[in-house]
Amino acid sequence: MRMPLFAMSIGAFGIGTAEFVIMGILPQMAASSGVSLAEAGLAVSAYAIGVVLGAPLLTVATTRIPRKPLMIGLMGAFAVANLATALAPDFGFLLATRFVAGLPHGAFFGAAAVVGASLVSFDRRARAISGIMSGLTVATIVGVPVSALLVGQFSWRWIFAAVAALGIVAAAAIWITVPDTRGVIVQTRAADEIRAIRSKKVLLPLVTGAVGFGGMFAAYTYLTPILEEVTGLNAVAIAITLAVFGVGLTLGNVVGGQVADRAPIQGLFAAFTTIALVLLMMFFSMGNPVLAIGGVFLMATSSSLVGPIMQRLLLDGAHAAPSLASSMHHAAFNLANANGAWLGGLALSAGLSLTAPLLVGVGLALAGLALSVPLARAHAEAAVPDIAPAELVTAS
Repeated sequence: MRMPLFAMSIGAFGIGTAEFVIMGILPQMAASSGVSLAEAGLAVSAYAIGVVLGAPLLTVATTRIPRKPLMIGLMGAFAVANLATALAPDFGFLLATRFVAGLPHGAFFGAAAVVGASLVSFDRRARAISGIMSGLTVATIVGVPVSALLVGQFSWRWIFAAVAALGIVAAAAIWITVPDTRGVIVQTRAADEIRAIRSKKVLLPLVTGAVGFGGMFAAYTYLTPILEEVTGLNAVAIAITLAVFGVGLTLGNVVGGQVADRAPIQGLFAAFTTIALVLLMMFFSMGNPVLAIGGVFLMATSSSLVGPIMQRLLLDGAHAAPSLASSMHHAAFNLANANGAWLGGLALSAGLSLTAPLLVGVGLALAGLALSVPLARAHAEAAVPDIAPAELVTAS
């Protein structure tokens, strides 16, 4: 991987750890904050809502700022917000800091996607973006499992302090390695970016991702307590299982990059179908440790196929101005995060079994499959020209 892509993937690693780490420490955070498991799940939703609002607002507000200093500034803000989470005096303040920490998320990935795509040939842009996103998936292999182990020895607050430090490291790496893109990426107007996402070729992938990807989050948000109470795993085994989840995400992200460049629509149908089947299997087999761990791996692999495919479809659909569409991709997936966590929490609050969020996930994945039909029709209506997006044309 080129050093600029690696530098941006460090930022992705920090963001991924911040986003997913709560899933591994949810019981401890709930206990120390004096709230129920379902209430603690609101910390997941608060971050996701921050992403949903921050992605469009910050992207539109920063269209005239060069991408490199923008990414550095966003990582700085991310670091400050996570330090505030570490110092939160009560649960209400914690929710507020999680919301603020989510604000830079989508804008950072939107800028990184455009910069990453500008560093490679047009036919390899999905793989370049997948390389940046690998930092996020690696966070689920290293950051989340290690945090799940350390929370038994240290306060969860130290974990967010470490995430803040990662943000500073990422900002420094971007400053050192990422080239000045002002001669490569043409600055666009906010009006052009907004106009681009009004196309159904952009709106349909966003809606499909926001709904269908919620299937994974409905399950993953409550995975740690399920593994502890239903599967009967101890802390070390849970950490290993979370690492297995991360390996599955990473593998699916790599494969998804290949599929996105070659057969995105077919891959999307296969991914949502597999997610629904795997979650249904998990509902009936979480009492068996071997089947449970295997199901976690398959859930992660099939789910992470969706990300690169959606990113490719959005770049195609918003051909003239991809920055806002790329950031909205992350807003959509974090809306899926919020929806999945919330709906899974509703199932638990209704007194259903601890594995009920898995069935919620099945329903969301099937809804995503249904939405993929009009999405496929929209993208079949017009072929995308084999030229770079407007923002990636060398400025004169």
